[in-house]
This record gives sequence, C-alpha cells and structure tokens, in this order.
Amino acid sequence: MALRLIAVHAHPDDESSKGAATYAHYLDQGAEVLIVSCTGGERGDVLNELVARDPKSRRDLAGLRRSEMDHAREIIGFQHRWLGYEDSGLPPEGVAVPQGSFADVPAEVSAEALVRLVREFRPHVMITYNEQGGYPHPDHIRCHEISKIAWDLSGDAESYPDAGEPWAIKKLYYESIFNTERMTRVYEVLREREPESPLIAQFEEMEQRFRRRPSDVTARVEVGRFFDQRDAALRAHASQIPPDSFFFFWPNDLQREAWPYEDYRLAASRVATSEFEADLFQGIDEETA
Repeated sequence: MALRLIAVHAHPDDESSKGAATYAHYLDQGAEVLIVSCTGGERGDVLNELVARDPKSRRDLAGLRRSEMDHAREIIGFQHRWLGYEDSGLPPEGVAVPQGSFADVPAEVSAEALVRLVREFRPHVMITYNEQGGYPHPDHIRCHEISKIAWDLSGDAESYPDAGEPWAIKKLYYESIFNTERMTRVYEVLREREPESPLIAQFEEMEQRFRRRPSDVTARVEVGRFFDQRDAALRAHASQIPPDSFFFFWPNDLQREAWPYEDYRLAASRVATSEFEADLFQGIDEETA
C-alpha cells in the first residue's frame, strides 16, 4: 500500500511556493500526494505586468488561475482537488471579508468538504499552515482552522456522518519553509561565494527580518534535487509570480549547497516519532498503515 500525503492550501500558487519540492520528492519515492486548494484565488492581484496586459486576466481571473494550477500540477505530478470556496481577498484592517467568501463561512461548515476528501483519499500525513496561517491572510487562517478540524474529527464516526467512512490521519505538520536558519545560512553562503553580488543587499534585508522569528522546525526533508522542478511549478502561476520575484533571488546551486531542505513543524502525531525528523512518514509502517 502506498503512503499518502495531503497538503491543504488556501489559494492556487501556495502549493508551489510552500512545499512543491517536498511533493516531488515523495512522488519520486512512490507515495501518493493530493493537493487541496481551498479557494480559486478569484480576488488575488495580478502581480506580473506581462500577464496583466492579457485581457483574460481582467475578464476571467478565476479561469486563468485554474489553467495555471493545472500546469503546475502537470509539472510536479500531484493529484489535485478544489475545495470550492471563494477567495476572501485581503481587505484593509477593520473591513469585513466579502459575504459568502471562504473566511466568512463558519469553519465547522467548510471543514465538512475537507473531511470528505480526507476520508476519500485516506492520507497518512497532512501538511497545512500554522495557527497564524503562515501569514495573517484570512484565507490562510481559515485553511489552518478547517485542517485542524479535519485532523481532529475525520476519524470520528459521529462527526460529519454523511462525509464517508472515518479515517484518522497519522501525522499533522505545519510548513515552516521560510525560517530563520535557512535564510541566515543562504545569506552566509552567498557572502562567502559571491561577496560582490548585488543580491547581498536584498538578502541582508530579508535575513534581518527573518532573524526576528524564532525557529520552530522539527522536520527537515532533503529535496534539493527537486528545486528546479519546484521553480518551474512556481513559474506556471505566472499571474502571481513575476520574473523578478524574490523566490528566484537565490540561484538553485547556491541553495543546494546552503540549504537543500524544506522544513516543517510536527504539530500532532498518532504514532511514535522522534524529536527531530528527516522523513515526514517516520513512524508509519507502510505495510500496516
């Protein structure tokens, strides 16, 4: 029986910026990977000037982002499902999210659709965002909330009884890919290798910002050989990823030398595990899972 991983994201493109190399790694290992996009990204800004000139980006942004997601899926090879909720946008502080959008629908209601997918796919590992949503976007926070409900209740036969046969996920992780240790190490290697690089000033600003964040990493998966594939998936989301995006500031050969990992925090587990892990499936017996 193949091991199975489900990753729950707020918008199309989040899966490529937050874990794509991990998904490619586990697919290469023979695991099954399902990506869930909670919303269609309908209220996202078009961040790529070239794409903004395309009339489709103004006429049918939802359709454009679906096409981009399909392209990213082909590049990495994961399975994909839309949860079907409407993007909440990022309203100014004090302004309510649009009525009926993902963040407006009660979490316990939205969670049923995710519980249904969990019970259908039967994953051993779930990846999602931390309690702050990774960053405080209302859809990212709601994504965390419904993922936690699915973790808690998908194995409970009395919860969401019409959503399929119960299935208890073994392990829950929060992605922590942009963390202090990674940023500092890449910055140090860049200074050692290319002391005159114009990138140093840009990195210095980012490194200082990330240094204020305490590291919470408990799992580090070596995935450096999939960084080019990850970047291709990111570029597939062209409306969100301009050619000069900060995601591409650091050359992949430098990243592979400095930090060939994607990092996670183990949030909960129903199997025995260790204090620090190199494999998200650690503790899960493939034969009996």
